[in-house]
Formats: sequence, C-alpha cells, structure tokens
Amino acid sequence: MVRLNKIYTRTGDKGTTMLGTGERRPKHDLRVETYGTVDETNSIVGLARLETADNPELDLMLSQIQNDLFDLGADLCTPDSGEKLDYEPLRIIASQVERLEKQIDQLNADLEPLKSFILPGGARASAYLHYARTVSRRAERLVTALAAEENEPVSAEAIQYLNRLSDFFFVAARWANNKGTADVLWVPGQNR
Repeated sequence: MVRLNKIYTRTGDKGTTMLGTGERRPKHDLRVETYGTVDETNSIVGLARLETADNPELDLMLSQIQNDLFDLGADLCTPDSGEKLDYEPLRIIASQVERLEKQIDQLNADLEPLKSFILPGGARASAYLHYARTVSRRAERLVTALAAEENEPVSAEAIQYLNRLSDFFFVAARWANNKGTADVLWVPGQNR
C-alpha cells in the first residue's frame, strides 16, 4: 500500500525526479514526459466522469481505465533494466488490453457505422472523451518514441494498451453522444 505522509520533498528542486528504480532523471526526460502525459490523460478521464455519473456502465469502464492508467504510469516509471529490484514492479498485462477490446466491441455494437469523420463535440461527456482520446494519442506517440530509444525498454503491452485506449475513447465519445445519433459530422469544405 502506498503511504504519502509528506507531499513536498525538495528532491526535485534542481529539475530532476526519481524513477521507480531509484535512478534520477531530468524532469524533461522523455520517459518522465511519457508517464506525465499518461497522468494528464487520467485527469481528463476524471473530467469526463463528472458527465457520466448518470450512466453507471460507462462510468465503471472509465473508473477501470483510471486505475489502469496509474498502473501504466507505474510501469513506465520503472523501466525493466534487467536489474533486481527490492519489489515486483507493476506492469500492464495482456488481460487489461483484452478488457479494453471487449469494452470497445460492447459500446461499438450500439453504434451505426460512420459515413463521415466526426468533430469533437455534442454532449459534454463526448467532448471530454474526445479530449482524452487526443491526449492518449500523444502519450502513445511518446511511448513509441521512448521504445525506439536505445536502453529505454517499454513493454509491448504498454504500447498495446495505449493504442486500444484511444480507440476506446473514440467509441465511448460516440456512444456518449446518444449512441452516435448526436455526433457532429465533418462537412468537407463547408466554409469555403
């Protein structure tokens, strides 16, 4: 169990932070930027949940995602360097990816196929879910850039989870728009 007695430690006053391995990195380090963006995504999900309280099914899915995003942050802040740690690091696992896939399929079953791209908007919950989608895509870009770096291990499951997550947010945003009937459609060249 995590226990935080003191919130400020002053250990980051010189622009560094500590990874789960104990290694210190600059706060602008790509790994730190990556799990910071995952945290940003989680905050937006919190905003979306303010608008989904009347829909227990979707709200439960978002609650599970928020917990998974903390797992993902823990995974990313503890790179697997092959060195023995004093604890078993938390990792995203295949069943978390599979649960997202099932939830995407469940929500998508209620939607008509798209005949146009859609604009973020409609219901407030939908707008927040589109916002979460775009930030999770940024997190995915950062994670794949990190994984491409030498000596910066990232698990395949972490990458897969973020890829499915943005898909989930897209489908959930449509579902929150009265199951797609209130989607705002893009009209190419409408304002020329």
